[in-house]
Amino acid sequence: MKVVIQRVSKASVTIDGLMVASIQSGLLVLLGIVSEDKQEDIDWLCNKIVNLRIFGDENGVMNKSLTDVDGDVIVVSQFTLHAATKKGNRPSYIKAAKPEVAIPLYETFVQNLKRVLGKSIQTGEFGAMMQVELVNDGPVTIIIDSKNKE
Repeated sequence: MKVVIQRVSKASVTIDGLMVASIQSGLLVLLGIVSEDKQEDIDWLCNKIVNLRIFGDENGVMNKSLTDVDGDVIVVSQFTLHAATKKGNRPSYIKAAKPEVAIPLYETFVQNLKRVLGKSIQTGEFGAMMQVELVNDGPVTIIIDSKNKE
């Protein structure tokens, strides 16, 4: 499981002209899932995301977590995070999990993140064509792969 986390001052997701998610200060989490992903990947990533100290303290030092700043979260599924680009110019998405595997893992991830954070999580729609807008605060963008825990 791979995530791209962006610290945002605002973010939103629009589908077919309708805004389905909108936050102010917090995180936009792009989530890519592979077939090998398990509950352990979800648990580890959710805890890492909630406790990652990437928000500024009173001295402007990145020393506060999402919970410390009472930040909000939007989670967007993004199979393209597992694009293979080694050969040719057309990315291959063969590593990305098929919907029958990815959807339950995606839904479990969202529920687990909600539980760990202790508040509602906004989302895009799995498999939909979405327009994601954000103002990256910092900018701060971090990539985390649950297969690289050590």
